Amino acid sequence: MAITTASIAHLRLTVTDIERSREFYESVFGWRVFIELPEGADAATREALGFLYGGVIYDLGGVLVALRPVGDDRFDENRTGLDHVAFRLTSKDELDSAEAHLDKLCIAHEPIKDIGPMYILEFRDPDNIALELSAPK
Repeated sequence: MAITTASIAHLRLTVTDIERSREFYESVFGWRVFIELPEGADAATREALGFLYGGVIYDLGGVLVALRPVGDDRFDENRTGLDHVAFRLTSKDELDSAEAHLDKLCIAHEPIKDIGPMYILEFRDPDNIALELSAPK
């Protein structure tokens, strides 16, 4: 018997500098924090939120995305593990707007590509994690 899943529940990305990554993801996507360790938290709260490992969690409306600070190693999709993370948009117009937003933030990106059944826009976060926005045709 196979395990039946409904969707992805959460994804945690490891980053080298949590503040730099927070600034990037919050400015690019406008994500609002779902869970983080409150400033000046007492010992019981720090223990209860230990699963954050000094990071933060965002709620994308059913899928959680977390950032966790670790070491100083840069992402490389040619190693075993993660290749890239893709976020779905609803239209090519949204993808065009996203491209303009990345330009406004001076974030380097590839041109929008037509790959057959969809369009994609590729770029990278400050730790070189490969990100992609996709829109259906």
